[in-house]
Amino acid sequence: MTAIERTAYPRFKSLPNLKELAELYTPTESELAFARVQTASKEGRFRLLISLKAFQRLGYFPDAASIPTALIEHLRKLLNLNSSVDAIAPLRSLRRYERAIRTFLKVKIFDAGARQHIAIAIATAATTMDRNADLINVAIEELVKESYELPAFSTLDRLAGNVRSITNHRLFQQVASKLTPAEQTFLDELLLSQPVEGQVTLNLLKSPPKSVRLSHIIQLQSKFDKLMSFGNAQRLLAGIAKSKIQSFAAQAKALDISDFRDIKTNKRNALLVCLLYRAQVKTRDYLVDLFLKRMRKIHYLARQRLVELREQHLKQTEVMLGVLAEILEVSVDHPDEQTFGNQVQALLQSHGGSAELLERCQAITTYNSDNYLPLIRHFFGRYRPLLFELVRSLELQSTSQDQSLPVALAFVLKHEQRRSKYLPSDDLDLSFISERWRRLVVEQRGEEQVLSRVHLEVCIFTYLAAELKTGDISVAGSEQYADFREQLLSWEECEHDLASYGIQSGLPVTAESFVAALKQQLTEVAQTVDQICQDGSQITINEVGAPVLKRLVAEVKPSGADELEAKIWERLPERSVLDILCNVEYWLNWTRHFGLASGSEAKIDQPTERYILAVFGYGCNLGPYQTARHTRGLINGQMLSRINRLHIQTSQIEAAIRELINAYNLLPLPKCWGTGKRAAADGSKFQIHENSLMSEYHIRYGGYGGIAYHHVSDTYIALFTHFITCGVWEAVYILDGLLKNSSDIQPDTLHADTQGQSLPVFALSYLLGIKLMPRIRNWQDYTFFRPSPEAVYKYIDPLFTDVVDWKLIQTHWQDLIRVTLSIQAGKLMPSTILRRLGSNSRKNRLYQTFQALGQVVRTLFLLQYISDRALRQEITACTNIVEGYHNFLDWLFFGKQGVLTDHDPEEQEKRLKYLDLVASAVIFQNTVDISAAVRSLVEDGHKIDRELLSTLSPYLTRHLKRYGDYVVDLTTIPEPLDLAVSLPIEIVQE
Repeated sequence: MTAIERTAYPRFKSLPNLKELAELYTPTESELAFARVQTASKEGRFRLLISLKAFQRLGYFPDAASIPTALIEHLRKLLNLNSSVDAIAPLRSLRRYERAIRTFLKVKIFDAGARQHIAIAIATAATTMDRNADLINVAIEELVKESYELPAFSTLDRLAGNVRSITNHRLFQQVASKLTPAEQTFLDELLLSQPVEGQVTLNLLKSPPKSVRLSHIIQLQSKFDKLMSFGNAQRLLAGIAKSKIQSFAAQAKALDISDFRDIKTNKRNALLVCLLYRAQVKTRDYLVDLFLKRMRKIHYLARQRLVELREQHLKQTEVMLGVLAEILEVSVDHPDEQTFGNQVQALLQSHGGSAELLERCQAITTYNSDNYLPLIRHFFGRYRPLLFELVRSLELQSTSQDQSLPVALAFVLKHEQRRSKYLPSDDLDLSFISERWRRLVVEQRGEEQVLSRVHLEVCIFTYLAAELKTGDISVAGSEQYADFREQLLSWEECEHDLASYGIQSGLPVTAESFVAALKQQLTEVAQTVDQICQDGSQITINEVGAPVLKRLVAEVKPSGADELEAKIWERLPERSVLDILCNVEYWLNWTRHFGLASGSEAKIDQPTERYILAVFGYGCNLGPYQTARHTRGLINGQMLSRINRLHIQTSQIEAAIRELINAYNLLPLPKCWGTGKRAAADGSKFQIHENSLMSEYHIRYGGYGGIAYHHVSDTYIALFTHFITCGVWEAVYILDGLLKNSSDIQPDTLHADTQGQSLPVFALSYLLGIKLMPRIRNWQDYTFFRPSPEAVYKYIDPLFTDVVDWKLIQTHWQDLIRVTLSIQAGKLMPSTILRRLGSNSRKNRLYQTFQALGQVVRTLFLLQYISDRALRQEITACTNIVEGYHNFLDWLFFGKQGVLTDHDPEEQEKRLKYLDLVASAVIFQNTVDISAAVRSLVEDGHKIDRELLSTLSPYLTRHLKRYGDYVVDLTTIPEPLDLAVSLPIEIVQE
């Protein structure tokens, strides 16, 4: 049976508070009049109103035992009845009350027609959803919309389960019917306990990629070839929704070979095909990742070699400079031409002669420039065969009309086996390569123009890597490197949503009005800032015309802040992290989001205790086996590992985090820290092993690792986390976190450091209605754009060095809107498009348009930034919060010396989600404890106001315990939450 906690099926809260009783269970005048009509006695009205308010809350008539005593006593008090009056109506009267209530509320009884109606709705949803809980929620939503009474939960569960089973059986049969005998044999061999050497296995399908080393690339290429020996599995899944395929693949990935043997043949085959298909897709992505990383590494090694050669030739450079100095000394004496020539010739001969000196000069000239391209060939050769094989295995497609690079790539692949130094040019179009590359690649031999084979190969592969990053080249069957244009809404679809987009965003919905409004805004802001800055209190222009921004003065803590913090420390109870997870579970029941992928109740003993231990063990990075060693034999490491694999998925952890965020947002104390309308994004490095795909050397932090990119609210709670590589520009993911955040805290202003901004990010955030306000170092280095060439300013004019290209924005306005509405419709994430716009593309007009719009938006922000000291202080304060969160996580992530030991990128991100869940629970508990301490201090006569409370932070660790035995204690009941977090009303209402 599906766990009712994982559905939206309405139930009573065990202890409704006074506010809920007043708002939800107090009858209105019309309801009281209805009750008087239906029954003459006061006792009858009491019993009828109990049924009415219960039905209004739930949508069905509950059994008497489940109605909260608080509700009954609330109505008893309102009707002035004594405790001797029975709240339960006789069965005959109860049935009459129920009929009258349905009529009064215009609700239809659940009958055969309703069953058929929701069966159709469930069947439609089951083609894209796979969890019973989700299908039950669809049925509930449909019944409420059609004003039907909800049936018993078991009825919905059986109906959803039956429809889901029928739908899935049809899909399984659909896949099985397409399998050839050879494909069936392939799938059967995946599950052999002792496979033949070289045979594809289930573990191979699940195996994560490794680093960019030669052996690892060979392994991944071999894996892809083996996977593709089955053929493209997508053919077998035609007509099945992508979400359904991903769900089936996730189920298959969590199962062992022994688990598959208990599954019926058609289902087993379908799950394996989905897993195989996803493995093919992800392996293509990983191959491209490794190709890009290897090409980047080859270029890096060539640059490093150039530096080494410069050092090696430094002595020769000094010798040549010495020769030049001697010649210049001779020329200073002003000898006649013949004497000067003779003396110079003698000097040259003394240093080896003109020919030798010329050769040395040419060598030095080569290595004293910044042109490292001639050196790349030396690092390319070792990887050449593998890179050729990798490129051949991918189906590459140009996303524009320009086919010059694909044609050049085909030419290079055609001549892969050639070993000659030169290739015939064959009128190959190389117009896309730079002049530096051209000097290396194209050579003139007599009247014939030839191509240097090795330099041509390196050149083409370099440009291929660049265009894969910008999206000018896509990979068929890929996910990350697919043609993003196929995910965009058509303009016809966009036109349908334009009006609502304009209302929501406040932006004009025609190209002309959009540009006109933006131009007027830039004009007005620039003029206003020019007036503000004339007094020199914000910014000054020095004697050389350079702008100088006034330094911010650190805010002084209010008097008494340190004393308050010390007194709170004294009153905080000592707690272990595990005890905190148990307390928050009691208050919020966050573990209800965990369980089998099907949504069924967990078939394990003490699931709540084991879920808490799993979250603690993985979230604090102890791992399953180290955690189990400290549980006094309560559980073993294998069980914790299985719970992580089968019962807890990343999406479920995110749902639990959302539960905590929403509850945290209802606490009064965080309102003293922020509004929730601001958030800051920043990354912190987590160490992972060097042979992991995500592992890259981080220049700023040193060492190998990946970046946990956090979005943290100004109320101190983290809203979302991504795990990205060190080589990725963080700004690519800055908007994803806000859009993926589905909690009640929805910021509209986003702060970051310099890494969190670029022109396309400014443009896209503006179109999505997000105010991007980063903390920018060296802001003077950025270009300010005038609204028109004629715009001149009295004071800040030296800041402006260019003019906005309004024509480009207006011409491609539809493209901007298509991207924006496609993101809002969930067709693609901002990171998908920002990866394509992260570097200049010679073909991509969309990039250039986003650049032009970003120039306007960033200029608007910079003008506000330099003229508003309070804004700069707010940005600094909010970004300091996210930096504090990083330190807080470091303290909690204490196992294995803070090293992420898993090599699977998906599992690595899952570990960080666990960490966020633990952190959110500790923040929640700390806030509760601080609230209790504040309440206690006020009761003891201390004067505390909101200004003092605003200086506090929930990132407290001094009173927490990380070590010892890990025992889950759910028998100790914490104080009720509504009492624990209450603050004096004078503080709340300030």
